[in-house]
Amino acid sequence: MKRMRHAHKFVVALAIVLTLPPALSGQKQDKEKSDKPGGMSKLRIEVTAGEKNVPVDNASVYVRFNIGNSKKLTEMNLKTNRDGVAHSPEIPARKVLVQVLAEGWKTYGRWFDTEPGEQTIKVHLEKPPKWY
Repeated sequence: MKRMRHAHKFVVALAIVLTLPPALSGQKQDKEKSDKPGGMSKLRIEVTAGEKNVPVDNASVYVRFNIGNSKKLTEMNLKTNRDGVAHSPEIPARKVLVQVLAEGWKTYGRWFDTEPGEQTIKVHLEKPPKWY
């Protein structure tokens, strides 16, 4: 009977330890997750325009984002290829501002929440308003 009580206490203690978060239970946290809370992202930005969704080549694509706790935005300047696509190098996965300027089209700007891994952002440009 005495052994059963000790076994029961052991099972209860084991259950408590297994349900604790890693930091409290003495287990090591996944180093990659603790070092990179948001991870890294690579963007593929596809730029089309007009009613026929034609690819826009040679468009200027600006990607802006914060690094760390800085309020200053880091800026990356990219250009689209003949297929209307611009690729970014790895950037921190977080909120980014994507702005696109192309001759003959209305300027585009929007914030996106990026996620770790590869991500495609589709941008559609419109005709600018007519000036009279």
